[in-house]
Amino acid sequence: MTWLHKEEGFEKINTFGQNRTPFLFIISYDKTKIFAQPLDDLDHEIFYKLEDWRNYPVKKREKDFIFSKKPINFSTYKNAMGQILEEIRSGNTYLLNLTFKTSVESSFGLKEIFAYARAKFKLYFKGKFICFSPERFVDITGDTIATYPMKGTIDANLPDAKETILGNEKEMAEHVMIVDLMRNDLGIVGTEVTVEKFRYVEKIKAGEKELLQVSSKITAKLDRNWRDSIGTLLDKLTPAGSITGTPKKSTVNIIKRVENYDRGFYTGVFGLFDGENIRSGVMIRFIEEEKGKLIYKSGGGITIDSNAKSEYEELIDKIYLPF
Repeated sequence: MTWLHKEEGFEKINTFGQNRTPFLFIISYDKTKIFAQPLDDLDHEIFYKLEDWRNYPVKKREKDFIFSKKPINFSTYKNAMGQILEEIRSGNTYLLNLTFKTSVESSFGLKEIFAYARAKFKLYFKGKFICFSPERFVDITGDTIATYPMKGTIDANLPDAKETILGNEKEMAEHVMIVDLMRNDLGIVGTEVTVEKFRYVEKIKAGEKELLQVSSKITAKLDRNWRDSIGTLLDKLTPAGSITGTPKKSTVNIIKRVENYDRGFYTGVFGLFDGENIRSGVMIRFIEEEKGKLIYKSGGGITIDSNAKSEYEELIDKIYLPF
């Protein structure tokens, strides 16, 4: 396994950028493991999709499948959320993305799930893990960087679903906080930070359900020589604010204590530099193989106004195969 440590990994990414070498990068949530490889030398057991950038043929599902999940019990979730609310009351965090592991079973293996999954951003890594993410991390086109934080989810088939999610005060507060965090993050690497779109709604397929998800678009201008320091730029922007919370540093420490498991590559980022521009996604909707079993990792944002039952149901709703 060709994992690089943080310093070595980001330096290698800098070198690829300086040489304008097209490459794929994968960064774990805590940045302790980094993968970076030129596209011309990419391992045969790595497949990616970043919208219309892909390295595999489209495959149509021709058979039915079995999928079941065994989520944690509600009392376990409620206990963890209670710890988060105490931290919020103490002023140590205002928004925290709380996640859990769920054991799942499927008649399809990881490669089949990857091939059939419908998502804007997909990654299959050597039989170890897959993600089929609806969430962009950053795009860089020319000298403009854009990020698209996604906060707010509702069943699309509920009556007046769009109006309900946009009018929900808790969801509004959560979204405002994450937009503010991502504005600050882009301000670290760029100038002229602008919220171009605020709380627009997109429909995504979530197994047999359709969900509405609320996103915003934030942009900034980069130095014209940004390609010479792509690794440094990614280091400053990770972990993604949408899957940590705010303020980021103290929230990350709380996550480590309360979740009490290793996120690994879940909620990390992956992306591709084509020699000129970058596309990348946040690694959510994530399944990995662990001791011969499939583990699905999912979660959602917690604020002072969160309802434990609703958040627990959202965690379970996000455990699906997007066929």
